[in-house]
Amino acid sequence: MDIGALQFFSWPGRRVPLPEVYERALERIEIMDQSGFDCVWLAEHHFSTYSVCPSVHMMGVQAASRTNNIRIGMGVTLAAMYHPLRIAEEIALLDHFSGGRVNWGAGRGFDKKEYEVFGITPDNGGERFRENVQIVVEAWKNERLTYHGKYWDFDDVEVLPKPYQDPHPPVWMAATSRDSIEAAAKLGYSILMDPHSSHEEIREKRELFYDTLREYGHPAEDRVLPTARLIAVADTDAEAEEIASQGAKWMLGSYISRPDEEMDPVDRYVQKVMIHGTKEKVLDEILRLREEIGLDSLICASLSHDSFVRFTNDVLPKLPR
Repeated sequence: MDIGALQFFSWPGRRVPLPEVYERALERIEIMDQSGFDCVWLAEHHFSTYSVCPSVHMMGVQAASRTNNIRIGMGVTLAAMYHPLRIAEEIALLDHFSGGRVNWGAGRGFDKKEYEVFGITPDNGGERFRENVQIVVEAWKNERLTYHGKYWDFDDVEVLPKPYQDPHPPVWMAATSRDSIEAAAKLGYSILMDPHSSHEEIREKRELFYDTLREYGHPAEDRVLPTARLIAVADTDAEAEEIASQGAKWMLGSYISRPDEEMDPVDRYVQKVMIHGTKEKVLDEILRLREEIGLDSLICASLSHDSFVRFTNDVLPKLPR
């Protein structure tokens, strides 16, 4: 079982100077590097204090310079909002700076403000995203790139540098909806799974992904599907549940909107989405998900610094690797 961590750069209430937000996050990544985490996944967002990291590629260089062991994951590059050759160049450069430690996760994004400012529409965002990912991979694999698609045309372009990893870093497409999961599987890409779906929804989406892979003739063996889970660890179950509840309220108020007709959205997160409790309960829940839904790669999204410390010290060493 791979164990990663999702690193946000949240600035709630702008209570501290922004440089302090970055330094604290990088110090945490240094701890991950020495504690046995397999990968840190860096979250890209724009125009919001939810996570003030508009370039995971630049942040990845900082993370790589301060670590030696951990892989540096893009969680994710919002690929529809870039020129694809710029992505290919920057990720390849990061791969060199990190000594071949890059995991590339690419996503289309979903925030209306980001789409509006970058000139992307819901109608073309998915197509642009998938075309851009295809171009990036082709630019890495081929000495020179010729590509003619719906949005981009390139003739005999030498894209440099090529990645450090041969032929390129591992690639995942972030996929949440049924359509996006099927689209990724049809192209043969593995998927990153989001922190906002319930455990049961994750199980159903994994099944859909593998069924679609097989339907379109792609190999299903040896796939790893990193799955983000929001985690709170405390001395008591009640304390952890309160951390989870406060985290859900902040997310729903600042960035995420996931209405649920059947129950209060905060309750939905706490009861169906998040993993919370004492260190023993959190460990048992992760092991249960490993057995029941096939969780093979956990991306831990800690809901507080104390939860991160407790997970790192008390849960991580006991997880099967």
